[in-house]
Amino acid sequence: MIKIGNTELRDYPVVFAPMEDVSDPPFRYMCKQFGADLMYTEFIAAEGLVRDAKKSLKKLDIFDYERPIAIQIFGHNIDSMVGAAKMVAEVKPDIIDLNFGCPVKKVAGKGAGAGMLREPEKMVEMTAAIVKAVDIPVTVKTRLGWDEDSKIITELAEPLQDAGIAALTIHGRTRAQFYRGEADWTLIREVKQNPRINIPIIGNGDIKDPVGAKRMFDEYGVDAIMIGRAVIGRPWIFKEVRHYLDKGEFMPPLTIDDRVDMAQMHLQKSIEWKGDVYGVLEMRQHLSNYFKGLPNFKPRRLKLLTTPEPDGVRAQLEDIRKVYKNYALDNNHLIENHCSKLEKL
Repeated sequence: MIKIGNTELRDYPVVFAPMEDVSDPPFRYMCKQFGADLMYTEFIAAEGLVRDAKKSLKKLDIFDYERPIAIQIFGHNIDSMVGAAKMVAEVKPDIIDLNFGCPVKKVAGKGAGAGMLREPEKMVEMTAAIVKAVDIPVTVKTRLGWDEDSKIITELAEPLQDAGIAALTIHGRTRAQFYRGEADWTLIREVKQNPRINIPIIGNGDIKDPVGAKRMFDEYGVDAIMIGRAVIGRPWIFKEVRHYLDKGEFMPPLTIDDRVDMAQMHLQKSIEWKGDVYGVLEMRQHLSNYFKGLPNFKPRRLKLLTTPEPDGVRAQLEDIRKVYKNYALDNNHLIENHCSKLEKL
């Protein structure tokens, strides 16, 4: 059993990563149904919280059925980050996570997210100040380093642990890589094997299927794995991975009925939380991926991506159910890499 502060997780936990425009309450609901052991919110700008920005405050919405749940914040100013952490603590998540890994220019270019890797001493100072300011376990998510010439994670892990964090998540790329190339887990393993490290180490990067998930546990010895982009349009990956880890076999394929039912439920949750307009608009990336791999699907995909009203989308989903009712999709079909809206800026 793995412990992060007071949060206990079963052996070999599978964690849902924080992703802008993805890890919202409607999608977290779906991932929880399929057994995500721990989930993270979208990252929240510290400056937005301390200035009471409506969009940032909305991201503090968490629900008891999601627990254990971590709220992630990012920023470059220590005072703002401490203030934001205190605000987050008021809604009582199980964990407060510090984003020191986001590579996008809008964040890292201002010194926040992965930008903090260029100021490791400040990163540790900020972490210690936040740990001291709140009574909720604090964790960190970061990368190997800023670029190929500054992979500092093996030297940084101990000071972060000494600052009081309860767990460390490492994405196996540098900031310079963004999401390009293969994730390198060798330094993640080196951190985990450091005899002076006693907090859980969570590995992240390029986990796309159950076989890959098991390999990361077996080869790199991490305490938990975190899955991000492969979850989009495929929330059942958590159940797939758990089935494979527990039984050593693949989960039976989902039927088209299963996928349509999931899409309908996800759409309803999205509308309940965001309203008709944004509920439909922000579901589109998920809807097209729920049915990735179906033959001759392009015309229906186009309708899914352009129908503006909820009833129209529901009708499109039922049409998919009818037309493809006898078609089986392989659960292990891999979706394309996802780039959030923020990554494209």
